[in-house]
Amino acid sequence: MDIQDLFHSCKSGDLHRLQYLVEVKDVEVDVRDKWDSTPLYYACLCGHRNIVEYLLEKGAKCEANTFEGERCLYGALTDDIRNLLKSFHVISKHTIRRDLFEEFLRKLLESKQYSDVVFNVHGEVVHAHRCILSARCLFFAQMFKTRWHDRQTVELNHANMSPEAFKAILQYLYTGHMEIAIDLVDSCIKLARQCQLAELVDEVEDRLKKTRYWESSKPGVRVTTLVLSPANSKESLQKDLAQLAHWALPDALTSWVTGELPFEPETIPLTFPDICFEVDNHRFTCHKTFFCARSDYFKAVLQDHFGETECSESLPVVHLHNVSLDVFARVLSYIYSDACDLHPDIVTDILLTADMYLLPGLKRLCGVAMATYLEVSNVVSMIQTSRLFGLVRLESQCAEFIANNLSKVIARDDFKQLVVEDAAQIEGREETDSIDIIDEIRFYISSFVQTYSEMEEANDKLRLIDDVLEELDIEG
Repeated sequence: MDIQDLFHSCKSGDLHRLQYLVEVKDVEVDVRDKWDSTPLYYACLCGHRNIVEYLLEKGAKCEANTFEGERCLYGALTDDIRNLLKSFHVISKHTIRRDLFEEFLRKLLESKQYSDVVFNVHGEVVHAHRCILSARCLFFAQMFKTRWHDRQTVELNHANMSPEAFKAILQYLYTGHMEIAIDLVDSCIKLARQCQLAELVDEVEDRLKKTRYWESSKPGVRVTTLVLSPANSKESLQKDLAQLAHWALPDALTSWVTGELPFEPETIPLTFPDICFEVDNHRFTCHKTFFCARSDYFKAVLQDHFGETECSESLPVVHLHNVSLDVFARVLSYIYSDACDLHPDIVTDILLTADMYLLPGLKRLCGVAMATYLEVSNVVSMIQTSRLFGLVRLESQCAEFIANNLSKVIARDDFKQLVVEDAAQIEGREETDSIDIIDEIRFYISSFVQTYSEMEEANDKLRLIDDVLEELDIEG
């Protein structure tokens, strides 16, 4: 429903609603409808410059010389919007925040740190990580187990091998996305077939077909770069990298089920761990590259030598305290796959651990999960939790929940106490000063009112708030 609302807002030019959907509801700006069109395309087509600018600032993709970019340019209603598209080259903090996992993997691909294999493709050196390639591609898993076993450098000098095509394949394996010059698409398809990446071959051929068809209907337009962003790319990436987390578990926590994962128990690939974490006398065999890149806490422990490691057998061991096996297993899942099971009985413990391990993304996931457990009886405590851990979105969702259930919440003593505390925090409070929680609730009551009956309902709720403030002898 939110996605349909997003498209409608972009077509109608409702910036206020769009901001609410993106910033509070956290709806993705690059979603596609059944016609393979994005919100940005419709905003350009309908001539809403302010919507176009907002979407670009929030990270909507519109690269020049790509199918998406050329389509938006060609369909833009005004020259003003075309000029905006051509001149906009900003990667904002919002883009990075919304794609933390993809950004982490992109940097991992570009970084040489903890790389344990080097590919030499016709003299061009490419650093990579065996664990990621093995988890993402059965072909690489088999090669690292056989022909490339114990090789630090792999020479790839086949006449038909293109360095750019090989790097594009690695980009897909690391991030789930791919960019390749149109002239090199055939080389990329051949290499993908050799690597047994059938889904990638289908995706590339389908995108190329759509691009060529669109080009033929728009004289003078030429797409030079193929950008591939499959709809299920993140889900596929998370599923594959979750295997690394599963294989890192100690035997006591592992229960193999034949056929459950792409690899059967007897054919589990080598995962090439380089660090071991010990929790309650159980050892997790992991990879420094994931932990250091995702957490400043672990980066300090593993790189800056805080003295918490010891060597045992072939791997250094880090002893972790104040964390249970169950919680660490879920933290492990998040670090590798950006997802984990967050049921009500454990989400608070995971939130505390995420805060301790400096994992802001996991804290936000906890906030998202906690929002689904909102009830009249716990909404005030949820607000307090959101403030303690800096979960701004959760606090907004709590305020929206209260606005929708005002008559039940407003009579509660804990809610009244929260209002009193918020009012007391303003030193030398004047009559015109606002109260945070009251302002938030009023916003959700008053916003998006469209009919007369909705207006009457909103006014009734606002009067309830005024009555409570009068009862508490607070100006608000």
